[in-house]
Parts: sequence; C-alpha cells; structure tokens
Amino acid sequence: MEKKKIIIGTFVALILIGAACAGTVYYYLFAPQFHPKKTVYIYIDRDDTADSIYNKVEQQGHPRSFTGFRWMAQYKKYSENIHTGRYTIRPGENVYHVFSRLYRGYQEPTNLTVGSVRTLDRLARSVGKQLMIDSAEIAGLMNDSAFQQKLGYNKETLPCLFIPETYQVYWDMSAEEFFERMQKEHQKFWNQERLDKATAIGMTPTEVCTLASIVEEETNNTPEKPMVAGLYINRLHTGMPLQADPTIKFALQDFGLRRITNAHLAVESPYNTYLNTGLPPGPIRIPSPIGLDAVLNHTKHNYLYMCAKEDFSGTHNFASNYAEHMKNARKYWNALNERKIFK
Repeated sequence: MEKKKIIIGTFVALILIGAACAGTVYYYLFAPQFHPKKTVYIYIDRDDTADSIYNKVEQQGHPRSFTGFRWMAQYKKYSENIHTGRYTIRPGENVYHVFSRLYRGYQEPTNLTVGSVRTLDRLARSVGKQLMIDSAEIAGLMNDSAFQQKLGYNKETLPCLFIPETYQVYWDMSAEEFFERMQKEHQKFWNQERLDKATAIGMTPTEVCTLASIVEEETNNTPEKPMVAGLYINRLHTGMPLQADPTIKFALQDFGLRRITNAHLAVESPYNTYLNTGLPPGPIRIPSPIGLDAVLNHTKHNYLYMCAKEDFSGTHNFASNYAEHMKNARKYWNALNERKIFK
C-alpha cells in the first residue's frame, strides 16, 4: 500500500513537473511575446553579429521576455546561420515564429523605387539608400565597360536599361541581382506591341528612350508630351537638327539654366543638337514610362518649331514655319527680360 502511494505520488509529481515545463516552454516560445505598436522591420546587414541582431530584435520588437529567443538561438547555433535581409515582427507574435523567420531567411519584400533621374550617379545613390547594396557597388558596375557591353549598352545608352517604377524586391539583393531584375523589367516593358510601334516610326527602343528623355526635359505637362514628341519626330524625318535646349544643358552639365544664349549653343559636344543632326549619343535622363509611351504614341501634326509660353506655364507655343515661331520666341524673350532672367 505504501509502495503504491509512492508510485502515485511520483507519477503526480512527474505530471506536475511536466506540466510546469510545458507551461514554461509555451510561455517563452509560443505565447505572444512581441508587442510593437505596429509591424516593424528588422534589417540584418552583412556585418551584423548575433549580439547586434539580438539588440535590434529587442529594441524594435518590444518582447515581454527575450529568454526564449536566446534559447532558440543557442540551440540552433544561430550565430553560424545568420541570413541578411529584411524581416517582420508583428504585434502579438511569438518567439518561435519570429526566430524561425530569421533563422530560415524568410524575408519580407521591400519596395524599390527606380526614379526618372538625370544621372546614373544619382540613381546609384538612390538605390543604395533603399537596399543593402552600397551605392559604390552599383556605380562601379555602371562604369565598367565590360559589364555595360554584357548588358548590351555603352556608357551613353545604359540609362535606357532602367524603367522607372516601384518594384518589390528583397532588401539584400546583390548588385548583379539588381541589374538582372532591371533587365527583366526592361524586357517586360518592351513587349511586342511597343516594339512594333517603335519599328513603325523607324526607331530602336534605345532611340525611343533617347528622344523620350528630351521630351521629358522639355515639358512636365503630361498631355503635351505626345505633341512635343511628334514635333521632334517631324524634325528627324525631315533631316532638321532637333535644336533641343535640354541637350545643351546636359552638354554643359548645368541643369539650372533658364535662358540659353548663343555662347551656350556653341558648346562642342555630341549632345549639342544645334550643331549636330539626329539624336544625341544617348538619353539625357532616365525617361519615365509616360515619356516613352509619349514617343511611341506621339501626336501626328505638321509642327516643326516650339517655344516656351510667355506665361511660364511650362507649356509651349507650336508653329509650322519659322516666321510664326519667331513671333512666339519674341513673346518669350520679352517675358524673360521683364522678369530680368538673363541666364
């Protein structure tokens, strides 16, 4: 009888110990532990260590207890299995789910905005601020002639690779992966319909991109862009120089110029479309999809000249002959003089 009591007592004790252990494990690993006010993101870089990651998770995740996380990290030898990336911690999540995400490298995608910017250096800086890649890595590949050739471009035409848009990517993508993604997006944009439209106006995608960049520098007015594109296409088809002021600014690398003078027009540069006929060697900015489509869907008209409107609205007066154009030009010059704008 006494022996039976001992067995039952031992059994009950084991059950209680087991329940206590199970409760402890449940509390530290499976009960809601993280309590940020909203979903937060942990960014794990190449130089992060287990300790620095612990600090990030604690500071941003606001766990009620961090003991279970450390248990899991030690048991799984997390310090030897660190994955870079962007990871989520949501309000009310438990340690098991958060740790498993980091340990297995289950990242949360991030938005990468490729902007319609004027220079590749600016694009490299922008991408470097949004991703783990150092901007110098991106710029290094952009300036590598062998890499440019591999992509099918040169230093003048490389801006044509990029289609400004917001893309979902992984934060820790490599520079090479970034360019691979840009190639895929470029091919997606240049579908058969767009390729056919480019062929119909006698242009390659790179030439469309180059003209679109000029159009977008000429006007910020979206409805007017197909009109401006049509004018330049008329000039190209008749062998007239484009005489586009934005190309002079690009040649001088002075984008703040508001008044182009004869001295500016004399600049020796393949981008000077007053001295050289045809398109310049490459785009003068990375044009937006709207600008590219403005060229592909340009307005058909007989205009060959345009001049900024004297009301400084950002739109233009168009003319089909030089005499009419000079009337429009004088209105604009007078407006510049009245406002004392001389450069």
